[in-house]
Amino acid sequence: MPKITLEDLLKLLSKYEIKELEGVKIEGDIEIEFESTQNMQAIGMELGMAAYHLARAAMMLGFPVQQLFAQEYGQLYQSQLQPQPQLKQKVEEVIKLIEKKFEPYREEWSGYVEEVQLGATQKEGGTRKYTIKLGGEKSLPFYIFDAPQPNLPSVSIDVFDRPVPLPKTVRVYYEDVMEHPDEWAKKVVKEFKADAVTIHLISTDPLLDDTPVHEAVKTVEDVLQAVKCPVIVGGSGNKEKDPVLLEKVAEVAEGERVLLASATLDTDWERVGKAAKEHGHCVLAWTQMDINSQRTLNRYLLKRVGLPRDSLVMDPTTAALGYGLDYAYSNMERARLAALKGDEDLAFPVSSGTTNAWGAREAWMKESPLEGDYSWGMREHRGPLWEILTGLTLSLAAVDIFMMMHPVSVATLKELMQTLGGRKDVEVECEDWITAEFS
Repeated sequence: MPKITLEDLLKLLSKYEIKELEGVKIEGDIEIEFESTQNMQAIGMELGMAAYHLARAAMMLGFPVQQLFAQEYGQLYQSQLQPQPQLKQKVEEVIKLIEKKFEPYREEWSGYVEEVQLGATQKEGGTRKYTIKLGGEKSLPFYIFDAPQPNLPSVSIDVFDRPVPLPKTVRVYYEDVMEHPDEWAKKVVKEFKADAVTIHLISTDPLLDDTPVHEAVKTVEDVLQAVKCPVIVGGSGNKEKDPVLLEKVAEVAEGERVLLASATLDTDWERVGKAAKEHGHCVLAWTQMDINSQRTLNRYLLKRVGLPRDSLVMDPTTAALGYGLDYAYSNMERARLAALKGDEDLAFPVSSGTTNAWGAREAWMKESPLEGDYSWGMREHRGPLWEILTGLTLSLAAVDIFMMMHPVSVATLKELMQTLGGRKDVEVECEDWITAEFS
């Protein structure tokens, strides 16, 4: 039978001007030709999708489509599943990945932090059994992949020369020794593992006991006899009396390399600095959360007094958690970054009065003073956590020595410093960081 295309049929009808066909039946097979395989693939895909949806509909109606396919095409499928020689060879080929060793990003700084030693052993002219070193960093805190951190932060526990109104959570640990500063110092070293002791001579305040300087100095001598760790000596905060007091302390403690706390811009900083220089001690330069004031005070002590660079520690002020901690952190971090970038006026270890955390009402109040407020939880837990989190946060900024109070806070923070500094070999579970037993 001759083949005729649809185009030829249309031409034939047009030739005889036939516009309509009625009652005419055309029989034959229809053949469709494609000029490219893309059209065939597209139609095949559409037919396949139609078959897929029809098969799903049949299964929903309960027809066993799987069995039908298995009967009709099982042998074909089995033959296709057999590994072909070429495919098997490709699978067995060894694919070698690009070898690349991971190296963490390293930051190299042009500056470094001065190393300051507190305390002096017998060989060094003192009577301390050991010393502690602060600073020495050549990178940001705990960035041990940038540069090793030679000295992890130390902890000093506060001792006072008279009983003070402490929160009950803290007082229970010290009420048996609060009348005797030397025994208090012994307890914090022996039982609570303090690295150093800070004796605060607050009784010298004219508004309290107005203890004479020579009597207060005797307390310092008693503490130096009672413990053999490095000692920090602070006054009462009285601007007139503190420089005189610290000058006398420097004299009687000669050779022990104590840290005199503090020299400030609004007191006789020169008198404190000269006493430290003459008797071989260190000076704590205290400012009120202002980096420019800190730089100025440091320059005065270094250039006008001539204090050695290895005898200066900065205290930029610690604000407690929830009470300006972000400002304290930013100030310390700015100073540390400046030091690492080469600012020699700020390149010194940092001290934190972490005990300030107990000034926050959330640390010691039994419950919220606000009517209808939610429960604050047990203050026996809140207080130490407030102190721990204040210290831990500031340790990430720059702090090299913490002045603290609660024994659990001290133990927890010391363990955290060891862990973050890579000095702790055993693994520590995260939940262990925030659990502790309280008396």
